[in-house]
Amino acid sequence: MSQKVAVLGTGKIGEALLSGMIRAGWAPADLLVTARRPERAEELRTRYGVTPVPNAEAAKTADTLILTVKPQDMGTLLDELAPHVPADRLVISGAAGIPTSFFEERLVPGTPVVRVMTNTPALVDEAMSVISAGSHATADHLATAEEIFGAVGKTLRVPESQQDACTALSGSGPAYFFYLVEAMTDAGILLGLPRDKAHDLIVQSAIGAAVMLRDSGEHPVKLRENVTSPAGTTINAIRELENHGVRAALIAALEAARDRSRELASGNKD
Repeated sequence: MSQKVAVLGTGKIGEALLSGMIRAGWAPADLLVTARRPERAEELRTRYGVTPVPNAEAAKTADTLILTVKPQDMGTLLDELAPHVPADRLVISGAAGIPTSFFEERLVPGTPVVRVMTNTPALVDEAMSVISAGSHATADHLATAEEIFGAVGKTLRVPESQQDACTALSGSGPAYFFYLVEAMTDAGILLGLPRDKAHDLIVQSAIGAAVMLRDSGEHPVKLRENVTSPAGTTINAIRELENHGVRAALIAALEAARDRSRELASGNKD
């Protein structure tokens, strides 16, 4: 935690990471931020006590650079940073679909790059961050990335070849649950419940189910069977889900997300 870390691109995820690091013990004096708008930079300085700097100064000064700009802006940012990033600087990318080779080709040869796919629960310190090493990243570089992103949730190391699958599962994953809650809320209204009560019922059920999945050690099939009585309400609902191909639809949806991640990695933005 004694090293200087710069967060370049302090949108929602960047700010969540910044605030999580401070809560985890990083000194604000060791944290640098960059922002396009001066008023945004001043807002971050006031809120967290961190130091706003230009991108070039961040590249020269920080030991670790965390790039959290949008994927379509990453090339422009790297063009600006490249003349100022020495080969011993750790570069962590939080951009979906961009491989480490994209950075290695644009930075000084030998620059260590770590790719991280996190998700929006970083906003509540419950992120799932998936970490992969580039060609020049060492175990120490991975440990640094884990320490940083561990401030906002759980981390998992995977080979970079698995990043597209992880993006489909956990990067986009929260949206699938929000979609499911939205559909179940509509069902609750159809069944005669007020929206607020339907929402509370579903959200608490989701939280309870997630904690059981995390803490019980049981397979999800076993947990589902524990709720499924013979000829009861749950098995009738499960039958309808199967009749409508919900399982197959989920598999197809995740395959589509993985394929799009691969397209983005190959440079197809359309």
